[in-house]
Amino acid sequence: MKLLIVEDEPELAAGLESYLRGQHYVCELAATFDQAQEKMLLYEYDCILLDLTLPGGDGLTLLQELKRQRPAAGVIITSARSAVDDRIAGLHLGADDYLPKPFFLPELSARVAAIVRRRRFDGTNEVRVGELLVEVARRAATVAGQPLSLTRTEFDLLLLLLANQGRVISKGAIAEHLSGDAAEQFDTFETVYAHVKNLKRKLTEAGAPNYIRMVYGLGYRFDAEQG
Repeated sequence: MKLLIVEDEPELAAGLESYLRGQHYVCELAATFDQAQEKMLLYEYDCILLDLTLPGGDGLTLLQELKRQRPAAGVIITSARSAVDDRIAGLHLGADDYLPKPFFLPELSARVAAIVRRRRFDGTNEVRVGELLVEVARRAATVAGQPLSLTRTEFDLLLLLLANQGRVISKGAIAEHLSGDAAEQFDTFETVYAHVKNLKRKLTEAGAPNYIRMVYGLGYRFDAEQG
């Protein structure tokens, strides 16, 4: 799962990134209005943590533009501006939550997880396809009751595919989702191919059908109907 942290205080941004990476999220940072605007409108995130007071502009303006172009985007406002009017304005513009600074990192993580569950998995902690069961919060997967041993990246890839069942996801979108900004450093998609291949192998060796299909020239699709 991929997050965008919009925060202009370097120490706080670094602390948020370090903690959330430890919670198995891929994190990207934006420290200014312009940086945030570019990332928010070009890329897709599972949740955006949005500060309101930014160099170059107001976070509420970013939120308004984001919701105009991507109404389904998940957003938590994290701001020292705790006035009731600001909270009301942010929620009316489409923010999912408002967490005034200072806040506890475990609480932030729990709120992020709640938004990801609600937006990606209809609010449930469990996703079942045939004999495959994925427990989102525990980051665990089983096939016919037997644990599936996946790396962090393989589990993130499985969640991405499950959240987009029936849709073709391009190799570029997969690379960007799994690696964030680091994806731009790769000239090929060999890493994506390797992760997909390993995930497919582990699923089929555990007895699951061949759910993950390559769509030639486009990308990959999780197809629960074909197995």
